[in-house]
Amino acid sequence: MADQNGLETKVSAALNCIDLSDPDIQKSAASLKQACMDSGFFYVINHGISKEFMDEIFAQSKKFFELPFDEKMKLWVERNRGYKQPLKNQFFDQETNQQEAYSLVGPETEDDLDPEKPLCGPNVWPSADVLPGWKETMLRYQQEALNLGRKIGRIIALALDLDVDFFGKPEILGNAMPYVSFNHYGVQDADPSKEYILGTPAHSDPSLITLLATDEVPGLQICRNIHANPRVWENVVPLKDAFIVNIGDMLERMSNCVFRSTMHRVLFRQERYTIAYFVYPSNDAMIECFPTCKSEEKPPKYPPIKCKDLFNIIFKNVADGKTARDITEA
Repeated sequence: MADQNGLETKVSAALNCIDLSDPDIQKSAASLKQACMDSGFFYVINHGISKEFMDEIFAQSKKFFELPFDEKMKLWVERNRGYKQPLKNQFFDQETNQQEAYSLVGPETEDDLDPEKPLCGPNVWPSADVLPGWKETMLRYQQEALNLGRKIGRIIALALDLDVDFFGKPEILGNAMPYVSFNHYGVQDADPSKEYILGTPAHSDPSLITLLATDEVPGLQICRNIHANPRVWENVVPLKDAFIVNIGDMLERMSNCVFRSTMHRVLFRQERYTIAYFVYPSNDAMIECFPTCKSEEKPPKYPPIKCKDLFNIIFKNVADGKTARDITEA
């Protein structure tokens, strides 16, 4: 089937499903490894975040996006947090007029322009008079999603023959830098002649891993080989009460390209809400090849570099379409 760009699209992608309640963690690690080498995407179920709380998070997100435009624009800032519409930031070089987003960083810092702490800074919160309890709910979600990311990190460690607590070190996920994006894909004023609306352009995530919660409206597509002609885009079908998890550029880099950071995009035709939780290591984490992923026959493809330095290079080079996997300088 061809999409509106004349590119072939499959009906759906077959993704592995990781059950965090399964006591056989080695089986989960084997399934995750296969998924990360194949598509870089997988589902996570029985993740420990209650359905009631997830329903509340989506309800609160919807309340925010239903605010008057002028009220939302009070939270617009230049940096990569707060409200954005049209969505255009450090990671996308084109506007997506049908998507709006509200982003949070954590932990917050007072300095907004410190090159030693990219992605850090003060968040801009809706007034408690406008959305009572909103800040507290979102801070709780930040922590619960980070805990989930750490659980997944244990399975990733085993999949890469690392110590199960490798990612729990203070310099990696012990002092992680989560980044959360609440997304609303609207259909109002969309061109009725188009079969699909571009919600998010094709990209890979610069994170270690990304946890995506959806409202079960489809839209996410992945392309396992971006250089193929024609490109094959596969629809990722939302799985009820599951997170969709994908490998980011940093983990691809650290695994010496054993794991894949796959290009993906959003095409939609129905109003859609999602929450993307990007898991980053601490600013001082050394982004370098894992000891189990290199050998004399397979030396590291990338030199070691601190997370903060890699981010600063990415921000400088994003206009050229570069990602963490493209940065080869130390």
